[in-house]
Amino acid sequence: MLKRIKKMMFCAAMAVLFALSAHAQTSVAALEPVDYVNPLMGTDSKVSLSNGNTYPAIGLPWGMNYWTPQTGKNGDGWQYTYAADKIRGLKQTHQPSPWMNDYGQFSLMPVSGKSVFDQEGRASWFSHKAEISKPYYYSVYLADHDVTAEITPTERAAMFRFSFAKTDSAFVVLDAFDRGSEVQIIPEKNMIIGYSTRYSRGKLKNFRNYFVIVFDKPFSNYATWSDSVKFDSQRRVSANHVGAIVGFSVKGKTDQVHAKVASSFISAEQAALNLNELGTDSFEQVAAKGRSIWNEKLGRLQVESDNVDQLRTFYSSLYRTLFFPNKLYEIDAAGKIVHYSPYNGEVLPGYMFAGTGFWDTFRALYPFLNLMYPSINKEMQEGLINDYKEGGFLPEWSSPGFADIMVGNNSASVVADAYIKGLRGYDIEKLYEALVHGANNEGPMTAVGRKGVEYYNKLGYVPYDVKINENAARTLEYAYDDFAIYQLAKALKKPKKEIALYAKRSQNYRNLFDKESNLMRGRNQDGSFQSPFNPLKWGDAFTEGNSWHYSWSVFHDVQGLINLMGGKHTFVHMLDSVFAQAPSFDDSYYGGVIHEIREMQIANMGQYAHGNQPIQHMIYLYNYAGEPWKTQYWVREVMNRLYLSTPDGYCGDEDNGQTSAWYVFSALGFYPVCPATDQYVLGAPLFRKVTLKFENGKQLEIEAPDNSDSNRYVKDVLLDNKSLNQNWIGHQRIFEGGKLRFNMDAIPNKQRGVEEKAYPFSFSSSN
Repeated sequence: MLKRIKKMMFCAAMAVLFALSAHAQTSVAALEPVDYVNPLMGTDSKVSLSNGNTYPAIGLPWGMNYWTPQTGKNGDGWQYTYAADKIRGLKQTHQPSPWMNDYGQFSLMPVSGKSVFDQEGRASWFSHKAEISKPYYYSVYLADHDVTAEITPTERAAMFRFSFAKTDSAFVVLDAFDRGSEVQIIPEKNMIIGYSTRYSRGKLKNFRNYFVIVFDKPFSNYATWSDSVKFDSQRRVSANHVGAIVGFSVKGKTDQVHAKVASSFISAEQAALNLNELGTDSFEQVAAKGRSIWNEKLGRLQVESDNVDQLRTFYSSLYRTLFFPNKLYEIDAAGKIVHYSPYNGEVLPGYMFAGTGFWDTFRALYPFLNLMYPSINKEMQEGLINDYKEGGFLPEWSSPGFADIMVGNNSASVVADAYIKGLRGYDIEKLYEALVHGANNEGPMTAVGRKGVEYYNKLGYVPYDVKINENAARTLEYAYDDFAIYQLAKALKKPKKEIALYAKRSQNYRNLFDKESNLMRGRNQDGSFQSPFNPLKWGDAFTEGNSWHYSWSVFHDVQGLINLMGGKHTFVHMLDSVFAQAPSFDDSYYGGVIHEIREMQIANMGQYAHGNQPIQHMIYLYNYAGEPWKTQYWVREVMNRLYLSTPDGYCGDEDNGQTSAWYVFSALGFYPVCPATDQYVLGAPLFRKVTLKFENGKQLEIEAPDNSDSNRYVKDVLLDNKSLNQNWIGHQRIFEGGKLRFNMDAIPNKQRGVEEKAYPFSFSSSN
């Protein structure tokens, strides 16, 4: 390992640093949390089959910009795929998902010999054997150009280092992408400035990503280019697709070329200010600071285990929870927080974040932030206030502004959960106003506000036969979202009539329950159920799933669902049936097999489709029916079979931290089945010991000393040496710290957690 790093011209300090990587032959105890992270987890994906649909995001937690090697063509959402063998550039990215694509992107690419600039000509073969990927550092050997390229980031800037062989024909190519871009070369300052206007979602006013690049060596020559035409010695060009080429004479691999890069969505002047994040630090110092930041954030969950594979999977998953939504705000010359607004194109004061879909992340990602990183979610809540003020609605998907995709009104959950979990110091009344507005109005597009709200408020459901797609999914999610509003309304002491309204609407899920199938089913405007009905049909009344997946989406009233199904025995039988069935499907709504279907089919877990979000909480529902040992069994099965810190390590789209947050929570031994309450439902921990270090200075030690692959069942639970007989634990109680001990066994304890007084919260049980 040390030889390899020396070849890449690292100094002795950095050689020691990377010798501590997870690939090094050293003891587990010598490693720090960031050393277990594999940013390539989930990158072996494609359109037809997602093993994560991730890319190696080189950046800092919630940073404004990330960097990634680009193997795909410009504009391809699959910007980095593990199976690729050529790199086209080192790209600044803000992409939350390949399905959402990117915005404001540009790239740098070192080339040698000839100043080739088009993406095909400059592309170089590479090997994962000559690639190092860390959250705070990336290095790759570009074989066709005999150059090693390295990146280390800050939140809004980055430093590059290029190690060329001896040549007078070393070049760095800047690609500002298409759809309107500009570059200007300033040779006397060793500088390139410009902007990219490319984006994929919405209609953005005044959108530009301004960049500034400063090299530490003078240019021996330079050129600009537009499409396929190069303009030697021309300093400036503005067109659809432009870029720049700067040349250097280098004496060999030790005569490295450094580039400082920063960008801004506000102005060129702000981009120059953002460059100050790098200060006078050397490449090694920037990397060391980034490493320290990652270790602090990851180290808030301190895991003790002899199983290196599980440690790698845990910290690689934890890494994915710390990116989105990412910061869209910047710090101006006066030290004030400002942002470009994707809603009105203005530069305004205050926080703003972008790049997440609440349909995915309300379930576990935001509850995880409330548990471990509440201060960043406080900023996010303030950002939501600005979303509402500037856009008129809260976003349900932002990239960076409103994106017309997915269903639900789950901003209600994100807002309510934060306040109920104790976040304060922001205008919660304005956010409550935003929730009520979104719950009672259709927005400027289908995915904002509530599509079908007039039907929903009048009939108690969105009908199947009124040409509103995914109507049953909308109804179920609106009902839960109404519960979230109800919870917040109670906490804010709103009028009783208002509280009662949302309490009543939270029960609208009942309107879709079909007693014949014991499942949720689309319902027509006249009250009849959709016919014919195939519970294995994906899409149609549901969103990226079928009735077997969505019928459990009654997060807030599981007891009510149990009652509808005829009692606990039938309910448990229905849960068991998810796993017992064959992975059959009806794809006629889509006209072909979508990747989510394929991921369920090949997992060999029946109808359980963990690769998509709607069913991810379902395993924990055994706790509500007196058979918690089945939760314990299936949680371990999913963690063991569907997650691994490898390029194919996820079982579907990772989705902005949600699928990773499921793993992290489940490995701790509990999960937020119903955000907007303060309860976590118990499962069974994966590790023998985890210490949670909270922002309030307290710690919770989660111990399971007899834990093993065979000892996966919970014999009993002790909280500060007192028996915890319930199947849940409260958020505030966790925050108080102490010791949570799980005594594990190889056989289920069928006496613990079986009585109704042990069950988690359900609306029907508490009202």
